[in-house]
Amino acid sequence: MKSLLNPKGLIGLSLVTLFALMAIVAPIFIPEALSTKINVTARLMPPSFEHFFGTDQLGRELFYRVLLGAHTSLLIAVSAVTISILLGLPIGVLSGYFRGWVDHGLMRLVDTLLSFPAILLALAISAILGPNLQNTVLAIGIAFAPYLARIVRGETLKVSRLPYVEAARSQGASDLRIIRRHILPNIMAPVIVQATISVAFAILAEAGLSFLGLGTQPPTPSWGLMIQASRDYLDVAAWTALVPGIAVALAVLGLNMLGDVLREMLDPTFVSDA
Repeated sequence: MKSLLNPKGLIGLSLVTLFALMAIVAPIFIPEALSTKINVTARLMPPSFEHFFGTDQLGRELFYRVLLGAHTSLLIAVSAVTISILLGLPIGVLSGYFRGWVDHGLMRLVDTLLSFPAILLALAISAILGPNLQNTVLAIGIAFAPYLARIVRGETLKVSRLPYVEAARSQGASDLRIIRRHILPNIMAPVIVQATISVAFAILAEAGLSFLGLGTQPPTPSWGLMIQASRDYLDVAAWTALVPGIAVALAVLGLNMLGDVLREMLDPTFVSDA
């Protein structure tokens, strides 16, 4: 069994810890006014000791905006994944445990949602609800819930056939007690792994929605918004896109690496290609 004390685990954990600290600490020590302060005399300044990450087209400090953007992106991603768990976990458990018409009905709903790519489904929901932070969280959470429901259903089907579940059922334990005491504790490992990986995809989804104008709205700092605003200045100020782009890439890389290591730790049957 793998542990976090290997190169992949340490890199992933370090990156996730770094961005988590940024998300938590930045709003405490950096006033939002610093990230939205316009200074036209310092517009499109390259990275330097005076402007660590350079400035954007309005002269705003990218250093402050990237740090506060970590708070926005991780807040949306974690909240969206929480919604996907609250929706997908009960659907998957009920479907896998009761089977029959319950399984058939719930899985047809899940299959319908899975017929759309997650980002396209999130885009459609966000367009219907309107572009703001709360609707972005809801759209991404709903779009990712079917994937979690499928995983939970498969795990529930396996666990519900194990001898200790059959023994509890033969002793007269209620369905609710069996689900609470025997099913849920034994399916949480893949849920944790999927949640970690889903946070990475949620960060990408939030950046994509914000880039298209259907996610976080100005002047809230957002990595996707920063990349969108830099499109017209790539030839003269490439750092305005590179800095938030690198932040997105590193955050997603760290979460994916951590998710891979967690899967290797929590699933003894998993065989890594590495």
